[in-house]
Amino acid sequence: MNATKRDYYEVLGVARDIDDPGLKSAYRKLALQYHPDRNPNDHDAEEKFKEAAEAYSVLSDPQKRAAYDRYGHQGLQGLGANQGFDPSSFTDFSDILGDLFGFGDLFGGGGRRGGRTRAQRGEDLRYDLEITLEDALRGLSVEIQVPRLDLCSRCQGTGAEKNDGLVTCPMCHGRGEVIYQQSFLQIRRTCGQCNGRGQIVRRPCTECRGERQVRRERKLKVTIPPGVDTGTHLKLTGEGQSGLNSGPAGDLYVVIKVGEHPIFERRGDDLHCTVPINVAQAALGTEINLLTFDGLETVKIPEASQTGDHVRLKNLGTPRLQGGGRGDLYVHIDVRVPSKLTREQRRLFAQLRDTLPAENEPHEKGILDKVKDYFM
Repeated sequence: MNATKRDYYEVLGVARDIDDPGLKSAYRKLALQYHPDRNPNDHDAEEKFKEAAEAYSVLSDPQKRAAYDRYGHQGLQGLGANQGFDPSSFTDFSDILGDLFGFGDLFGGGGRRGGRTRAQRGEDLRYDLEITLEDALRGLSVEIQVPRLDLCSRCQGTGAEKNDGLVTCPMCHGRGEVIYQQSFLQIRRTCGQCNGRGQIVRRPCTECRGERQVRRERKLKVTIPPGVDTGTHLKLTGEGQSGLNSGPAGDLYVVIKVGEHPIFERRGDDLHCTVPINVAQAALGTEINLLTFDGLETVKIPEASQTGDHVRLKNLGTPRLQGGGRGDLYVHIDVRVPSKLTREQRRLFAQLRDTLPAENEPHEKGILDKVKDYFM
């Protein structure tokens, strides 16, 4: 019998060094082409489908493939292969054809049974919370009110009135699935009448109206650690939508947005602000008092300061969420020229002008001399 069998690699149309993903892809194409559902009453297509399935069942198993590569079909004797294709032992078949045809479980083994008992995890929720920059630096506890779907307390999530609200599904007889026999395939599909629950609601719950869940608002206390920034996610486990069929609840994600501050700007873990000074303060240097989040700080402005210069105050920035410590505070200088002068101020500026060198006049070898030298 083995002499009449074709080479498994030839059956699937692949090279002998094909990897697992390539092997599965080749089999998918053949399964889609020759599946009995797509070729009704075609004996030749059914035989090719069986042949491809047998080849894949051997080559997808590392032990059987090694024996086949070394000894051919004879090497498979005693390994449970080459004895005729047994679909009930081919558990990977449901994964492949389930994607192609939308089948739930195939061949009656290795799959989920009783769709009505499958737990469903609740959905996650998002809550956007805006806080001030000061709150982000110091941290705080805040109470929020979150709307969500909870299991109906009257029906305990069944969607039906107690006692006689639920009846066994007449189509699947409570199994949650129906079984079809097609050729050598035994196919299980979710029952379309009860959607896999195995039961049908005869009298809907008067509170949830058969929806199994009701919308409620829940008050939660959220602790916000110091150092959060816009986009920070705080996870509250189990505070999302409730699950069905005894499934776990989802999670709640509190997403932080830090509002703008009129004086300070945050950049990473550092704070920045701009302080205006007059030309005299810039030229001679000065000290200014700055109210920070840590209280009143004296900032020393060095002489000859220019617009754009900055003074760094260490450890007065925002706390770091990870690693500890704090960022710095950068005080940027903005030298302001007065737009109006009194007569006395004008006289003093004129005296100052006469004592200072004009920045646009050539001195030593000025710009004009350098231009002349370049073109000569």
